[in-house]
Amino acid sequence: MDTLWDNIEKLSAVCRAAGAHLPDEELKALQVGKVAEEAGEAMHALHGLKGLTTCGNDHTWSEVQNDLVGAVIAVLLAMHYIDPTGALATFDEIFHRRTRRGREAAAAT
Repeated sequence: MDTLWDNIEKLSAVCRAAGAHLPDEELKALQVGKVAEEAGEAMHALHGLKGLTTCGNDHTWSEVQNDLVGAVIAVLLAMHYIDPTGALATFDEIFHRRTRRGREAAAAT
C-alpha cells in the first residue's frame, strides 16, 4: 500500500508533466498559489455552512473537510515542487519544530 508521500510523489509527476511547458520557478509559484485557492474554498464552504454567503448554496462540514484535504494536498505538492528530494525531511523537521508546545503539553498531563 502506498504511503501518503508515495502518492504525493506520483501526483507531483503527473502535475509536472502537465505543466512541462512552464518554467520550473513558475510551476512552484503556481502551486503555492494553489494552496491559497484551496484554503479559500474551505473558507467559502465554512461561510456557506454558517449561512454567510449570498449565492444561496448550503454547505456541510463534510465539504469543509474535503476542501481542507485539498489544501493539504496542495501544500505537500508545493513542498515537493520546491525540493523533490528533500521535501519529506523538510516537512518532518518543520512539523516537529512547530508542534513542540503540543508535545510538551501532552507530556505534562
